[in-house]
Amino acid sequence: MFNYAVRRIFQSIPILFIVFTLVFVIVRVLPGDPATAALGDYASQAAVESLRKSMGLDVPLWQQYLRFLGSLLRGDLGNSIITGYPVSSQIVNVLPYTLQLTFSAIILGYIFGIPLGISAAVKRNSFVDYFNRVFSLIGLSIPAFYLGILLMYLFSIKLRWFPVVGGGELWSLGSNLRHLFLPALSLGLVMTAYITRMTRSSLLNVLMEDYIRTARSKGIPEKIVLFKHSLRNALIPIVALGGLYAVVLIGSSVMIEIVFSRPGLGSLMVGAIKQRDYTTLQSVMVLYALIVVALNLVTDLIYGWIDPRIQYK
Repeated sequence: MFNYAVRRIFQSIPILFIVFTLVFVIVRVLPGDPATAALGDYASQAAVESLRKSMGLDVPLWQQYLRFLGSLLRGDLGNSIITGYPVSSQIVNVLPYTLQLTFSAIILGYIFGIPLGISAAVKRNSFVDYFNRVFSLIGLSIPAFYLGILLMYLFSIKLRWFPVVGGGELWSLGSNLRHLFLPALSLGLVMTAYITRMTRSSLLNVLMEDYIRTARSKGIPEKIVLFKHSLRNALIPIVALGGLYAVVLIGSSVMIEIVFSRPGLGSLMVGAIKQRDYTTLQSVMVLYALIVVALNLVTDLIYGWIDPRIQYK
């Protein structure tokens, strides 16, 4: 397991290098000039050129690229073009909100999705199975941001159980949870639909294997057959789906943060795009890339924990 983990970590390094290169290129090909955007359309040419020089935009692209990689290695994300403050301080302020939203949705998806999928597989073609299949189909069909608007209308505007907008006080547990519940539920219910369908499909395939029939013929209790022999072997595609959909959740969290006016990386990135704050935009995209690669790495490590044979592949 240790050797497998080390290999996967080293394999992530070239992936990050490629992603960082793509981020650099994408930001540079966006229309508009950062210096002109910062100073305004009526700024003098001398002022624009001076700002371009201070931003390092007056040198060839390959030198900008080397400076970009060097700054990342030092952990320096630069200063915002608009505010002049370090981008890292802005990210530190909003990153916890995005992380808690994403991981809360993932946890809710597994907590609700796996039991629903198990019940659907065990009671195949029953009312429970049909209900779970219809529920998962509805969840797959509704965009997370639209579901968030519906939940906001019901629980915030009509029932007044939860706040309408905002992220709450980060270090106040009660305020934080009240502001987090509806956004996390919006993303979590959509993920629940995916996990439910995958759990049902994967578990049904395992339950038809010969070794399951052998275990039952030996008189092993059904709960042990289900949870010890069947579920663990069915977990690998479930974990794979969770890892893949976690990346989708990060993208969906941008819209959810806008709908609920939550602070977060998504709101920060949208604000940077509107203001043409290229330094902030570039830094947020780099951080998103790090999170995605880290989630994929964790997913692969969980594979190795569930099935030790994977480490020899």
